[in-house]
Amino acid sequence: MAAPQDHDYVIACSRLASQLSISIAAARRKVDTLAAREGVRDAAGRTLVAQRLLLETQGAGSESRQLLDTLLEAVAEEANYLGDD
Repeated sequence: MAAPQDHDYVIACSRLASQLSISIAAARRKVDTLAAREGVRDAAGRTLVAQRLLLETQGAGSESRQLLDTLLEAVAEEANYLGDD
């Protein structure tokens, strides 16, 4: 039988998975890998790693949305251009 999970850790991983549009298992692997690299082994430490990753992805998400908006703006000479199908 699988060991019970820390509730806060599961919530942090599920929020990270939702933010990155990946599965919860992939988010947990991402957190566990980073935690192992940093030498974090306890549940509270892994929860902090997951929360830190979530904050980093939220900041990067707004920057990438702004960049995408900038890239999608039509240049004046291309505003009325119709592409061939």
